[in-house]
Amino acid sequence: MSEENQERQFTIQRIYTKDVSFETPNTPEIFMQEWRPQISVNINNAVQDLGEGNIEVSLTVTVTAKVGDKTAFLVEVTQAGIFLAKGIPEEEMGPLLGIYCPNVIFPYVREVVSDLVTRGSFPQFLLAPVNFEALYAQQMQQQQEGQQPGH
Repeated sequence: MSEENQERQFTIQRIYTKDVSFETPNTPEIFMQEWRPQISVNINNAVQDLGEGNIEVSLTVTVTAKVGDKTAFLVEVTQAGIFLAKGIPEEEMGPLLGIYCPNVIFPYVREVVSDLVTRGSFPQFLLAPVNFEALYAQQMQQQQEGQQPGH
């Protein structure tokens, strides 16, 4: 059966936590300092074809909180999902995997990060919403620039 004749099918098969790391290298001393952290957040996503229309999309979020030059906590969470995508035109797969799937996964990774920070006895931390559409557009622009001669 050709792809054009195949019925469009998209389902979420499973969402799961793939990897978790939580470090507090400067406790308990860090609790004695005034809590004015500098927080950095890094987000990456990856796509892996599992065959037969099954695709794993994973979102890795790394949050580092520093007070002065000391790390208060470092959290890294990889949350993933397996999605079944069949009969989807090629031009729609990029946005589906780069925008829609990360948007589905993000609330789960946000909850895990928040829970870990709270369990570490730090003030509540919620990841700000992420515009995956803008990130995807930025990635596409970087890829196009990288393919142009002279770059």
